[in-house]
Amino acid sequence: MKAGGRPARSRAAFARIAATLAVATRTVARFAAATRALSARARARLAAATLAVMTLAASPAAHANVGDASPPPRAVAASIAGAQLSGQGLLRWFGLAIYEARLWVGPAGVDPARFQTTAFALDLQYARSLSGARIAETSDKEIARLGFGDAAQRAAWLEAMRRLFPDVSAGDRLVGVHRPGAGVTFFRNDQRLGAIDDADFGRAFFAIWLDPRTIAPELRSALLAQAQPRQGAR
Repeated sequence: MKAGGRPARSRAAFARIAATLAVATRTVARFAAATRALSARARARLAAATLAVMTLAASPAAHANVGDASPPPRAVAASIAGAQLSGQGLLRWFGLAIYEARLWVGPAGVDPARFQTTAFALDLQYARSLSGARIAETSDKEIARLGFGDAAQRAAWLEAMRRLFPDVSAGDRLVGVHRPGAGVTFFRNDQRLGAIDDADFGRAFFAIWLDPRTIAPELRSALLAQAQPRQGAR
């Protein structure tokens, strides 16, 4: 009986070990799957945050391309009589196209040193999707970096931008029309989004692209390539 009982007990012990190993194997498999899923989510969050920062807070390569004969968007043509292209540049980050920027000016052009005194429109055509909230927050950070407005003003501007700026997809166009002494009117794909009626905001917002301290100096040069008043213009 003792000799015969040992093999039975051994088989039972081996069975328990095998069951324990099976449970451990399933646990390890579930842990590996969860880790892979977490990594994927982390990569997605990192990619989204990176694209948001790239919108404005980047050091891009830009190119001047003034010979574009295409007409201005309807929103620009309706807001600025005789709108003409001053210049355009492609914003890139690590080789990825973010948006094509165009500056539209009236026949009198724009004085880069006093752009806040003139009507013009900044036209951004996006090459990829970005959230409106991120665009607003990054704009706010650049306005603060450039030193425009006090804390209360910037808080009000950020709230207004969050309310107005939509999420964008590849091909969407956001246009900001500067109204000197009055503020900025925004459009998406020629549809009016609303306005921020604050002249100080207008200067602060467009300084992101047009101020000499911009983080994108090559893009600024491209946009202002033909900004000077046309001959004979008043």
